[in-house]
Amino acid sequence: MSSEDEGDLVVRREGAAGVIRLNRPKAINAMTLEMSEGIDAALDKFEADPEVALIILEGAGERGLCAGGDIRGLWESSREGGDLGARFWRQEYVMNARIAKFPKPYVAFMDGLVMGGGVGLSGHASHRIVTERTKLAMPEVGLGFFPDVGGTWLLSRSPGETGTYFGLTGQTMNGPDAIHAKFADAVVPASKWPELREALTRIRSGATAADVTKVINGFATGETAGPVAAKEPAIDALFSFDRMEDIFAALERDGSDFAQATLKTLNEKSPRGMVVTLKLLRLARSASSLEECLVREYRAALEVFRSDDFREGVRAAVIDKDRNPTWSPPRIEDVTPAMLVPYFAEIGADELKFS
Repeated sequence: MSSEDEGDLVVRREGAAGVIRLNRPKAINAMTLEMSEGIDAALDKFEADPEVALIILEGAGERGLCAGGDIRGLWESSREGGDLGARFWRQEYVMNARIAKFPKPYVAFMDGLVMGGGVGLSGHASHRIVTERTKLAMPEVGLGFFPDVGGTWLLSRSPGETGTYFGLTGQTMNGPDAIHAKFADAVVPASKWPELREALTRIRSGATAADVTKVINGFATGETAGPVAAKEPAIDALFSFDRMEDIFAALERDGSDFAQATLKTLNEKSPRGMVVTLKLLRLARSASSLEECLVREYRAALEVFRSDDFREGVRAAVIDKDRNPTWSPPRIEDVTPAMLVPYFAEIGADELKFS
């Protein structure tokens, strides 16, 4: 499926489909700014082409659609006081909003790893296909960050407190759980994808979203809930609070193995990242649009980019790989309201704008 000489992005028409293939298999197709700009250009081209009935988004290689953004590049720019964060996230977030409103059916094949920026490319699609190999996650809190790319919008629309749980813990969803959490629409066995893909390229010009759904449903298993769905009553009870201190207290009071394992997971995350994430998730619940959430995420992302926690989280997870970050501040109770203010403040001329 990949071709080394085709660059980091393969854009071509196959029958009725405008195909966009992320083509960095060795990096699990992690997104660069140039790839994001290339996807935007491809969407321009395919939107204008009357012969293109739908978009197919896929990833090269066997490991996944997309493991996220180019974290190493962002880390280096943050250390140098650069502006890659501002440029990268502005481009990415505007594109996320565009995908959600794209006028033609947009089919995302979410096989293997789908994380962070990969969710931004696929989670807002009109047709979201997962497989038995799908591992979908928004693990940003472990990097001193928060679930961005419209993640706060998607997570806040998951049933009950499921989204709060996934957003704060960074835990992985399998395919059926991604459907339960409203991050995906259909489970299709990975072995059936070539046949489904072929059927999609043969769809008639001017096909509607319903036509595409009908084709996909012919290959889907019908699964709609995975292992996390069964834990929803416990998750709802433990994560229904608006303050991280109260979530921690609830987990500490609960003697179950699930609560203790969750507590251990949260204790590894950035305290500041968790508090910012929870506030963004609660604000997203009353948001009227994805764009509203993206504007808020962009403000917070610029502040994260300047923060020690982001650099330290990436260092521990990606650069040195010692898995032992020193967070600032080190405890939830040390995150003050004053520390949060810059994450949510308006930024004037730098605000995210949509065309």
